[in-house]
Amino acid sequence: MSSLPGSEESRWFAAEVQPHEPAVRAYLRRRFPGATDVDELIQESYLRMLRARQTGPIASAKAYLFTTARHLALALFRRPRIFSPIPVTDLPASRIIQEDVDVTEQVSTTEEIALLLEAIDALPNRCREIFILRKLHGLPQKEIAAKLGLSDQTVQAQVARGAKRCAHFLRRHGVTSRSGRALASEEDKA
Repeated sequence: MSSLPGSEESRWFAAEVQPHEPAVRAYLRRRFPGATDVDELIQESYLRMLRARQTGPIASAKAYLFTTARHLALALFRRPRIFSPIPVTDLPASRIIQEDVDVTEQVSTTEEIALLLEAIDALPNRCREIFILRKLHGLPQKEIAAKLGLSDQTVQAQVARGAKRCAHFLRRHGVTSRSGRALASEEDKA
């Protein structure tokens, strides 16, 4: 239990934490557009923050909240999807029974995807934004340039820079398979 009386903890939470919720919510939606339940990420962040506060003071509630929410969102994307949102009864029989699936390859691919997400997350803000729009959302270069008010050449350079940095990141982490080769070929085009 908390060493603070309930009303003091409530005042602290209302004054130091809740004012940052809209900014954290916007950050999560912008940084992790694939996150389906931002409310759940924020609630879990609050819970972890309150638990941490019970063990000692938190120097910056805002920084702690943003960091916790970011780590939770990253963990969500790194976690392999075990269950499909599509009911089994709606799947074609060929998707249910896959006899030629190599479990080792699936696990390896899942780990590579997690590393790739980490590599993308490490890109500078503008480069990451352009790289995600081009490579993950598949937007045409001209559309990205128009949307962000940039030249086509700038978009092309940022995509190439992002591919180069991601390929380097993956190589440093021992990835030499399909995803690493695909990014390396992007890097060579630049």
